[in-house]
Amino acid sequence: MRTRAFLALPVLLVAAAAIPQASASDPRVAALQVGLHARGLYAGPIDGITGPATQKAIRKLQARARLEVDGVVGPKTRAALGRFARHRFGTRSLHLGNAGWDVASLQFQLAEHGFPSGNFDGILGPHIDSSLRRFQKWAGLKPDGVAGPATFDALARPVAPIPLPLAWPLTAPVLGDRFGPRGERWHGGLDLPAPLGTPVYAARSGEVVWSGWRGDYGLLVTVAHGHGERSMYGHLSRIDVRVGVWIGEGVRIGLVGATGDATGPHLHFEVRVRGAAVDPLRALPN
Repeated sequence: MRTRAFLALPVLLVAAAAIPQASASDPRVAALQVGLHARGLYAGPIDGITGPATQKAIRKLQARARLEVDGVVGPKTRAALGRFARHRFGTRSLHLGNAGWDVASLQFQLAEHGFPSGNFDGILGPHIDSSLRRFQKWAGLKPDGVAGPATFDALARPVAPIPLPLAWPLTAPVLGDRFGPRGERWHGGLDLPAPLGTPVYAARSGEVVWSGWRGDYGLLVTVAHGHGERSMYGHLSRIDVRVGVWIGEGVRIGLVGATGDATGPHLHFEVRVRGAAVDPLRALPN
């Protein structure tokens, strides 16, 4: 939730059959980036996009392994990643204690579906296990923490739709960090930079279900709108509503601040559908 500039990376060809050309985030490319990062070859964002930094890291790996330096991730280049790349996603069931390429892909896909689990590292520890169980419950599966065929099928489905339209929570908003990959983690909402004390408004009518301090969010207000949809307003400097109150769209709920894990004044605006974080831009007017 830190305020940073958003940079869209160009898309380049990275792989042949193992990793196809990507026009958007690809979990297999994200898994590759995790493996390259673990070997000190890649310091860019884990974003699943095959940009110049990823290409450069692939070529470094190939040169180190004395392979043809062509930037193509074929079997020999995968083998150069060692045990990390032994298992392709979907070729084994995953559970607590597993590690590797397929775990990194699982972690990235869980984040895309709204269940991020901290830094992308390809190690199925307690954080990924918790995210996996929450996703399984969300998808109507047994939340047993074992990612098998049913979980893989659920991950292949579209992400959660947003049932209700929303209004912008700030007047004349400026867009900072967006929903999606950021560094080695996943950003679960929108950051809207604004001067300290700027009024923040409810994006839709609903019931206030949280009003107070909440860890990294700092001072947070959460409003339930029905149909499983909730909007969240973090890093506030002041809260003007209380839990249990029904408020209308456009009602002031607080003021922009920098409380919690924030390096400067901005609003962290997050939308969840039945507990899954979704991209707020999908519900906001252009």
